[in-house]
Amino acid sequence: MSTFSLHSQYQPAGDQPGAIASLTDGVQKGLKHQTLLGVTGSGKTFTMANVIKNIGKPTLVIAHNKTLAAQLAQEYREFFPDNVVCYFVSYYDYYQPEAYVPVSDTYIEKEAQINQEIDRLRHSATQALLTRDDVIVVASVSCIYALGSPEEYKKVHLPIVVGDRANRADFIRSLVAIYFTRTNADLNPGQFRARGNQLEIMPINERVIYRVSFESETITGVTVIDAITRAIVRSEASLFLFPAKHYVTPEDERKRAMEDIKHELKERLQALESMGKVLEYERLKRRTNHDLALIREIGYCNGIENYSRHFDGRKPGEAPYTLLDYFPHTDDGSPDYLTVIDESHVTIPQLGGMYAGDRSRKKTLIEHGFRLPSAIDNRPLMFEEIEARFGQVLFTSATPGAYEKEHSVPPKGKVVEQIIRPTGLVDPEITVKPIVESGQFPGQIKDFIAETQKTVATGYRVLATTLTKKMAEDLAEFLQGKGIKTQYVHSDVKTIERIEILTHFRKGEFDVLVGVNLLREGLDLPEVALVGILDADKEGFLRSETSLIQTMGRAARNVDGRVILYADTVTGSMERALAESRRRREIQLTYNKEHGITPQSVKRAINDITDQITAKHDKAVDLLLAVDEARLAERPEEVLNEKIEQMNEAVKVLDFETAAILRDEIKLLKDRIEVLVSKK
Repeated sequence: MSTFSLHSQYQPAGDQPGAIASLTDGVQKGLKHQTLLGVTGSGKTFTMANVIKNIGKPTLVIAHNKTLAAQLAQEYREFFPDNVVCYFVSYYDYYQPEAYVPVSDTYIEKEAQINQEIDRLRHSATQALLTRDDVIVVASVSCIYALGSPEEYKKVHLPIVVGDRANRADFIRSLVAIYFTRTNADLNPGQFRARGNQLEIMPINERVIYRVSFESETITGVTVIDAITRAIVRSEASLFLFPAKHYVTPEDERKRAMEDIKHELKERLQALESMGKVLEYERLKRRTNHDLALIREIGYCNGIENYSRHFDGRKPGEAPYTLLDYFPHTDDGSPDYLTVIDESHVTIPQLGGMYAGDRSRKKTLIEHGFRLPSAIDNRPLMFEEIEARFGQVLFTSATPGAYEKEHSVPPKGKVVEQIIRPTGLVDPEITVKPIVESGQFPGQIKDFIAETQKTVATGYRVLATTLTKKMAEDLAEFLQGKGIKTQYVHSDVKTIERIEILTHFRKGEFDVLVGVNLLREGLDLPEVALVGILDADKEGFLRSETSLIQTMGRAARNVDGRVILYADTVTGSMERALAESRRRREIQLTYNKEHGITPQSVKRAINDITDQITAKHDKAVDLLLAVDEARLAERPEEVLNEKIEQMNEAVKVLDFETAAILRDEIKLLKDRIEVLVSKK
């Protein structure tokens, strides 16, 4: 019986039942790779959720960016409310890697700002994988970067059992040994404080406080307390605390590692001396000895990850531990979990590109005496290492790449199509028109204007894609000059502004949106009935078969959707994209006719994140300056704690936009409280 319980108001429809059954059968038969070729709007995530339920194994879902990962995590949480769905991405709000530019003799020191909430979510993921079977982890490519040993992480935990003998002072030393830090202020994850014969501890993976009581060198109670309200939630008979850091090294291993580092330093210095590199010799000697002194005294130094090979006891070139090692394995070491790679045509190349860039940067640092050669082994996994560590793989994409197709060939794999949408919508009609003005044809711009005016007159919207940012800006300006309400969007437009533009577009505040390649994966605009692809015959990344199919898919959520490709010649990419679209459309039309289905346009509420941000900000200002003035003056901590609780709740559901606004609101509240205190 599966450990996963799927909740949904919908039942599988269209091609979903067949896809679910086929993929499930493939996993049960041991196929290593399968591809779900699902068209836009066919419900690929729902299909995968059903497969996960049927198989009942822990699952890793990989997305190509943090935003998509957050969206997927939220969807899977809605499907599996009784199970554990975790979010594992890079915990840096800002990250500038250490680097050296020889041409200008510029050394760039590592700078990083860690997001504590995301770090907590990462620990929640690893702890869940080591303690439960019903776990789904939605991750970015951060999952292939170095992490501490799962065996050491699991081994070095602190059991707390009511009735056990325990000296309070020794217990504090045990907490410090697993990287908890002591504080007298408010607790954050990974911290503890002492109050009389009690210790209050906030574990690294959740925002609750565990109060451990002592009497006569015996643990007399473990109480769970809400971190914000301070209300008692429940009592526990026992508790297991995992380390506050993923990198765990026992004392004897640390001493061994330091000796190994000294030995490597000696060998490297000899090599630099023999090459006559005096500057590099002195630089490396000074820096490494300084790091060793810090590690010896406080157990840590800035950039300690560069010595991870020695602390892990790995051989030169051996792969580091990553999140993949925390997933279950069989007795012979084979991966025993599912891997879902979302938008695989983008994610697979991204996974394959991480290693080379990191290695190039590290080699430069090593050559110029900034790091020991072993720093090269603090790295992301090579692609062949990733492949070896993946469980059975399910690729999902509307346009699978060559890698997915090659690895999903029978008998070791298969491609499962999900062409029929639950809504009955079919792929849009596609027309090819010439670019250059000739005879009766006015040319692509004049024709596009005429087609746009017809579409706008019906109340629908229009997308246009160009090859460059400058072309997008020029076309938008030209259309505005013709009286057509138009805006452009491309990568130079800030994220919040992009959201505002898309929302105004959906609301009908303007009729035409011009862009470059941002009008592809993941853009859900059901009001769009016409997509114009200008200069479609210019072969390249933006006019490849994959890009064309993805862009044409933007018209697939409207029952009247259509696409115009402007081209003087039909390229190979165009020909393949057109053939695939015709094939899908014929299958969809035949299915609808046989089953008496009338397609319906997608209905989707227009939710503007920026409206929510403005509303929350105004509410905060009102709270500070007017409405709750008296309450703030009398009970400032209560008001502050309420906002902190709201922020934490927003983070729990991965609503980071709201959490960020609440975070800024809390800063204003603290400033206001300081003013009130100074007046007293």
